[in-house]
Amino acid sequence: MSTPTLVLGSTSRYRRELLSRLGLPFEVAAPDCDETPLAGETAAETATRLARIKAQSLTGRYPNALIIGSDQVALLHGEQLGKPGNFERAFVQLSAMRGQTLVFHTALALHNSASGRTQEIVVPWQVSMRDYSDAEITRYLEREQPYDCAGSAKTEGLGVAMIDRMEGSDPAAIIGLPLIALCHMLREEGYPLL
Repeated sequence: MSTPTLVLGSTSRYRRELLSRLGLPFEVAAPDCDETPLAGETAAETATRLARIKAQSLTGRYPNALIIGSDQVALLHGEQLGKPGNFERAFVQLSAMRGQTLVFHTALALHNSASGRTQEIVVPWQVSMRDYSDAEITRYLEREQPYDCAGSAKTEGLGVAMIDRMEGSDPAAIIGLPLIALCHMLREEGYPLL
């Protein structure tokens, strides 16, 4: 039996870079997914649903593949924080996060398009922000422009200067693709990692 194609269902350059760390051959495809949260949905539920849809939406294009979908939702005092998209919204997010602790819910779905099986997991990361100034927010946003990152702070870049501490089980999860969990899922599918 041939090894199925590994497909990353994401246009995120961060997820592409993370997956490339495993040294496995993979293809990248843009998933078809409306990322709007549903009413009454928790952050973990939103992230899981979106990761699943991203993976499963590519089944028709990849009938014999292991398709990876991932999504991340930040939660602060019960409010879901998405990608800010611009300076103004990023400034508002970072202002609200100042001196607070939030949880990033990174969901991962691995869909076997041949068998129809989908594995799912949510990997939480707790992030405590420093009590930074408005001037620091402005300088950070001007330098890094993290408008495509949930919560407006790139932990893999200068955003780490905004953070007091972080806690979680999978370091890649905070960047957007839980690699430890992905390796477990790939092994469950019999995919050769080593």
